Amino acid sequence: MQTNHLILNPGVQQQLSQIINYRVSTHPQLVFDLYQQQWMELYQLRHPTTRLSHTDRESAFGAYHKGQDLTLAGTWVYYPWSGRLLHILAENDFIEVRTSRNQLKITKEEQANLRTKTIGIVGLSVGAAIATTIAQERGAGYIKLADFDTLELSNLNRIKAGLHMSGLNKAVITAQAIAELDPYLRVEVFSDGLTTENIESFFGGLTPLDLVVEECDDLSTKQLVRLQARLQRIPVLMETNDRGMLDIERFDLAPDAKLLHGLMPEGPAALQSLAPAARMAMVWQMINGDLMSSRLKDSFTEIGKSLTTWPQLASSVVIGGGVVAEVSRKILLGESIRAGRYYFDIDTILKQPEPMPDLIQDQFALQV
Repeated sequence: MQTNHLILNPGVQQQLSQIINYRVSTHPQLVFDLYQQQWMELYQLRHPTTRLSHTDRESAFGAYHKGQDLTLAGTWVYYPWSGRLLHILAENDFIEVRTSRNQLKITKEEQANLRTKTIGIVGLSVGAAIATTIAQERGAGYIKLADFDTLELSNLNRIKAGLHMSGLNKAVITAQAIAELDPYLRVEVFSDGLTTENIESFFGGLTPLDLVVEECDDLSTKQLVRLQARLQRIPVLMETNDRGMLDIERFDLAPDAKLLHGLMPEGPAALQSLAPAARMAMVWQMINGDLMSSRLKDSFTEIGKSLTTWPQLASSVVIGGGVVAEVSRKILLGESIRAGRYYFDIDTILKQPEPMPDLIQDQFALQV
């Protein structure tokens, strides 16, 4: 299955021919002309003080495009994995509409700044939710995805994908989902995962990373990510899906900091040829297993017995995606975010509710 979508510029005659030939040869249900709908939304956004009717916006569309061949307006996007062809707004107009409901939680100036940033994500089980959340907010302009693994049925308890995608590379699946959400977001796929051979390209290349999210299972890769991030002074985030545990490592501010707050060995040799029991003991130490939820502790003791690996729930993965997207945005925008281990634990929060102000309590009692 192809992984790259094709952006066709109607202003280039050869590309216009591709559009026309495709429209003629394909089934009509695979062609989606969204340009007028999106342009009318853009027009309303640019006239916020006036509530325009659908007829008003249609009239404005007709007046603006009078005498113009609408095939030449905006951009056409072709998705080879689905055969769909879409007619949409040109890039800057598209981004203006796509991010309009971020305002002013994310200002236009901040959004423009984030557009210049590059985020790398290693591990696309948990990382898929993080990548798509960042993409939805446009928390970066360029995203690099690394994972060698393919989708299996058991992954569908937490990865948003279809059964027909079974056997496809997880990074490819995530890249396609992002492209269908926003074809102008630049995404680079490393389908061999992160290796010693491609790590310099992943962290550097034409678009060097500003931040990396590490969500893989392999201990050696976890170490490799941090060694390279420290070398290049790049912050690292890791979300562990249990009790909302988030690790923040600010190698950009403290390039001599220990790996994973000192919980991870510094030398690669320490992780080589570890016996399964020793490897599990090291994982327990790195996640501070004594502070894990009771259910994860129960699961941990069953790995290799009644379970093949530790559990990950969609609800926790989605929460983690939101937390990492929020924290990565704050770091990239220069907010003061300290290194450390943080818990966004729903069970703890629900057991200790904040008292409501008297006025809110009165209103709540009336509603009940």
